[in-house]
Amino acid sequence: MTREADAAAPTLLEAAVAAAPLAAAHAADAEADRRLSRPVVDAIVAAGFAGHFAPAALGGGAGSFAELLDASAALGEGCASAAWFASVIASAGRLTAYLPREGREGVWAKGPQTVVVAGLVPSGSAERAPGGGWRVTGSWNYVSAVDFSDWTLVAARTGEEGTGVRVLAVPRTDYAVSETWHVIGMRGTGSNTVVLDEVLVPDAYTVPLDVLLKGLAPDAEADCHRVPMKAANGVTLGGPLLGATRGALRRWRELVAAKLAAPAGAISGGSDHGTFEQLLARAEGETDAAGLLLERVARTTDTGAVDALATARNGRDCALAAEMLATVCDRLLRSAGTRAQAEGEELQRRWRDVNCGAGHSGLQFPTAAGAYARLLNASA
Repeated sequence: MTREADAAAPTLLEAAVAAAPLAAAHAADAEADRRLSRPVVDAIVAAGFAGHFAPAALGGGAGSFAELLDASAALGEGCASAAWFASVIASAGRLTAYLPREGREGVWAKGPQTVVVAGLVPSGSAERAPGGGWRVTGSWNYVSAVDFSDWTLVAARTGEEGTGVRVLAVPRTDYAVSETWHVIGMRGTGSNTVVLDEVLVPDAYTVPLDVLLKGLAPDAEADCHRVPMKAANGVTLGGPLLGATRGALRRWRELVAAKLAAPAGAISGGSDHGTFEQLLARAEGETDAAGLLLERVARTTDTGAVDALATARNGRDCALAAEMLATVCDRLLRSAGTRAQAEGEELQRRWRDVNCGAGHSGLQFPTAAGAYARLLNASA
């Protein structure tokens, strides 16, 4: 690509904004099918999400978390599932930078359009093969975007020193997908189950989980490959929820427009327009506050130098932001009237999506708060 063509290419944010209406138009289909429509997937990949964090030497963007946050939030205003899909494939692609060189080159052989997904809960096992490599068997639940993946990263127990867990990159030809994603929200993410049965994975396509947790990739040249995994994961989950909440607020304003415009005392049931003005102001303010927390996490992570306390604070901030966004959506749904709860209504879908996303294990406030408080007390 020439320098002129590269300069003319849209940024990740610009491409996400352009793709959001398409994602919104297919949101109902994604709900029904429990996976995104192919045109939406193609738009997400073409926008640059798949290769956003891939090593620059392999054609990737080696991009920033701030860029991903803004872009995933913009896409989330169209469809939460599409934004979650986009953000998690970017996040999984980043983790490939921690593989040995041969493995990195193998995963990205077809270029930055490669879709990588991840199942990082260690629910399988890997044993040393006599001729080298690892024999991997197991199943990994909740692997978002897996139906459209080219590679998956899975975490398997090995009994090695440290965590005793190794992360292995497996091509699509070597794993099956079981359709297990039957949930109330984020239905379009297609977070199905990966199944491996005695699959041989070469050493070059594996890395101890400890390396990802510490966050210094071999040959790392970009800041995004120098941060601990736990410092970065929360913001990749928070961006889609931020965008989905903004979309919920927009739809709520459409549903209650007449009440917001009504003169004092003109609304039946004892309410007046002031009640809805307060709801609007509080929802806008709390959504903005959650966005500011996530922006601080992104800026901190983008420095590439995140210590243990900052890592814990990132986790706290992301969990708190998710909790705030879910609360906003709860309040919006309750105040919008019965019609907001109708099947097919956008607001109740967004309420389900945000609450489902906020329930992710990586966004639980009690866990994050405990980790932060312990480190904060220890440093006092």
